[in-house]
Amino acid sequence: MPQGQPLVIPDDGRTTRARRNQPLLAVHTGPGKGKSTAAFGMALRAWNAGLDIAVFQFVKNAKWKIGEESAFARLGQLHQEYGVGGAVEWHKLGAGWSWSRRPGSDAEHAAAAADGWAEITRRLDEQRHDFYVLDEFTYPLGWGWIDTDAVVDTLSNRPGTQHVVITGRNAPAALVAAADLVTEMTKLKHPMDVGRKGQRGIEW
Repeated sequence: MPQGQPLVIPDDGRTTRARRNQPLLAVHTGPGKGKSTAAFGMALRAWNAGLDIAVFQFVKNAKWKIGEESAFARLGQLHQEYGVGGAVEWHKLGAGWSWSRRPGSDAEHAAAAADGWAEITRRLDEQRHDFYVLDEFTYPLGWGWIDTDAVVDTLSNRPGTQHVVITGRNAPAALVAAADLVTEMTKLKHPMDVGRKGQRGIEW
């Protein structure tokens, strides 16, 4: 897209402004680090533009405290107290990392994930938020806990101008096909490859 000009102008009957204001479905996938970080960066821009933000984390443990959550909590307070930026909600729906031992049965985790998606569906129907981050959402899709075709149908037909960003490895092909923006994070090197553990301020 040289000089900010699209390579192809679609013959869709829309004006440039109308196409620019279409809601975005973005997917950040791949084995590399930075998928959630990039999504939260987009959410930060959305907050600054006054959009209502909702984050739903599907895998990370509810007991974990990550830097982005604390930062967005402060931004939400700024909005409530001074009217700057947008409103912020943050919901944790998972019981632990996908590669660690999780308490409870798979059936219980699947039910919790399905309940979380049902709540998101209700909010999309109500147009409750402007910008959604569905963090690590590809995992319950890949595990079969949530039906991918149903998700694609809901997101493709969501009303209004609600933006949705989904993160996680191995995004299903149907979701990739439906998305407007897909970024695949690749890993060339990672500190963990040489035995270095995650660091505060870098990983959380």
